[in-house]
Amino acid sequence: MHHQLLHTAVLAPNGQWLVQLHPESPVHVLDGPTAMVDLAAEIQHHIRTTRNDTR
Repeated sequence: MHHQLLHTAVLAPNGQWLVQLHPESPVHVLDGPTAMVDLAAEIQHHIRTTRNDTR
């Protein structure tokens, strides 16, 4: 959320995750913890590939 790549993620009672990337974007339903970990990996990859290398 620090890099504004994820607006919110809520765990539903049935074990699915409801994820919204931006306040105005549609809600995505992720089926369980594996899908959430996959999303986290995608976000990390995005951060690493778009990071400014001159730090």
